[in-house]
Amino acid sequence: MRPLADGDVPVLLAIVAQPAVAAWWGEQPPDFPLTDEPTATRFAVLDDGEVAGMIQYSEELEPDYRHAAIDVFVDAARHGRGLGSDAVRALADHLVAERGHHRVTIDPAADNHPAIRAYEKAGFRPVGVMRAAWKDFATGEWRDTLFMERVVL
Repeated sequence: MRPLADGDVPVLLAIVAQPAVAAWWGEQPPDFPLTDEPTATRFAVLDDGEVAGMIQYSEELEPDYRHAAIDVFVDAARHGRGLGSDAVRALADHLVAERGHHRVTIDPAADNHPAIRAYEKAGFRPVGVMRAAWKDFATGEWRDTLFMERVVL
């Protein structure tokens, strides 16, 4: 992983537009991925030196509720190779060791079984289903997500 660069934009736009990725991420605004979410810190996911996806985190810094949340997407041609699990694990490790978080969360769609398996491989455990927590980009229907966390005390 490395911080995003201007040159990553065309590659990331192409990846996030792939049907297997867009199903979960939807259509992106014109300023994606550099300035559309000012509270997110984003990195390019690399595979053999090539941009293969994006991972981001956001933080709740209020001391009594402190935690971080992660989201990720990977080029569909690279799915199933452990790249997403490795990126999520590395970022979660960074958030604990360098940013001082004891709890990191992620919330895939409840029926996104490949993502759930990837996050379990990265040390995340299911907490529960959040009902009607995500609006499906294609259908406009509210769908469930699986709330997962990795806690280090």
